[in-house]
Amino acid sequence: MFYDLLKYVLLGPLLRLLFRPRVEGLEHVPAEGAAIVAGNHLSFVDPLLMPAVLKRRITFLAKAEYFTAPGLKGRLTALVLRGAGQIPVDRSGGAAGQAALQAGLGTLAKGELLAIYPEGTRSPDGRLYRGKVGVAVMALAARVPVIPCAMVGTFGIRPRRVLPRPSPVTIRFGEPLHFSHRAGQEQQKAVLRAATDEIMAAILRLSGQEYVDRYAAEVKAEQAKRRRG
Repeated sequence: MFYDLLKYVLLGPLLRLLFRPRVEGLEHVPAEGAAIVAGNHLSFVDPLLMPAVLKRRITFLAKAEYFTAPGLKGRLTALVLRGAGQIPVDRSGGAAGQAALQAGLGTLAKGELLAIYPEGTRSPDGRLYRGKVGVAVMALAARVPVIPCAMVGTFGIRPRRVLPRPSPVTIRFGEPLHFSHRAGQEQQKAVLRAATDEIMAAILRLSGQEYVDRYAAEVKAEQAKRRRG
């Protein structure tokens, strides 16, 4: 109920008015059945704009920090995210990472759409970074297609503005990627890496970004260290 309220009454119309997103390849998103939508991540507005242009409900794996921020703003953010059916992800690794995978697989088991940002975090500079293999683990374990998605024009839209500055945005969906021939091989690191790289290559073709064969989180950590130094 709250998801529909946000999409059709509150946030959705406002976002479409502000950004007037152009949508390409929407026919590649299945009308029913489970699938993973894997995209690049340039701005805080990405997980708000994508649901606004899709006909189906989609669930995102959202970092746990969004659900635990202090103050009124933090509580409101958590309320909106939970009401929209978003799943908090603890990015500390280990058992927490497994819990996130299981939550995502649970969404797929219900025949729903699941959105994943394989880079694991927003791009620090607008380039596309190496994908983490969790997306491949889920695709192989659930035996579902992966729909590559590219957000174009959202980099630079900042969350600190009361209303983000209008900017032309294009959202592109590519042809589904199928990994049924790899089913049962989700424990093989080489298979997971190859599947993830294939997904990232598809996103890259759609987005036209420059590719960096490093994890974005590593680059962000280096940048933070330089600022402290």
